[in-house]
Amino acid sequence: MNQTERIGFIGLGNMGHPMAKNLENAGFPLSVYNRSPEKAADFAAKSQVCTDIPRLVSESDIIFTMLSNDDAVHAVYETVLQLPIEGKLFVDMSTISQECSTEVAKLLAGSGAGFVDAPVAGSTQPAKDGTLIFMVGSGNGYLLKVKPYLDVMGRETLHLGDNGKGIAAKLCINYYLSILYQGMAETVLFAEKMGIAADDMMRIINESASGSGASRVKTPLLVNNEFPAAFALDFMLKDVKLAVNAGADYPMTDTLMKTYQGAHDKGFGEQDVMAVIEYLRKQNN
Repeated sequence: MNQTERIGFIGLGNMGHPMAKNLENAGFPLSVYNRSPEKAADFAAKSQVCTDIPRLVSESDIIFTMLSNDDAVHAVYETVLQLPIEGKLFVDMSTISQECSTEVAKLLAGSGAGFVDAPVAGSTQPAKDGTLIFMVGSGNGYLLKVKPYLDVMGRETLHLGDNGKGIAAKLCINYYLSILYQGMAETVLFAEKMGIAADDMMRIINESASGSGASRVKTPLLVNNEFPAAFALDFMLKDVKLAVNAGADYPMTDTLMKTYQGAHDKGFGEQDVMAVIEYLRKQNN
């Protein structure tokens, strides 16, 4: 790691903010930008808060982006590609389509810049704790340059191949999570129908072989029937659609699409993904 490298971070949402904070707390020279400037306010004491993307890019050698979807990524990188960026390295950690990611990589390469796709496994608490898992697609030795920074934000980095492979793995793991979350919701509803309380059912799940980090994190939401968004249902719907567009066509695919789209249509999109249980409860009443 070059101690003189200047780090930029674009996108300070629910995930990006704590990830950037971990870089700041590690003492790296950091510049940040967010479209809504109030989300960058608490970086002003230790880091450089930029009011536009050109300034951040000009002041940074390695730029991390954590954005919401393909449209947001296109918008940011359209601005980036109008700037002098030769020799700079961009690391996109967003969950987007593989086509969008590889297109951005090619366009940046044409301008003399490098690109790494490094989406994450983990939600807001692992982002705060610095325990995310990075799924990396890169070439040309770029991983060696960015891994020290990924190590601050996560506990494991998996290099899965060239550009696009990190995104491919991310779509796969989120497809699995969409199944897991709907399965937990259905199980709790079935348990309630059988006279078993949600907290007892989730304890059985978590203490048995069927328990996981995902089930344990979502247990308080299911038990308290409150769904503040750690990972919004609309993001899960977006990711299921991305998986379908990438070729997911299996017995559960249509069911997942119907469920998450239905929950969105009924107004649950901005709540946590586990609000899917409320949608299913209403459907079965």
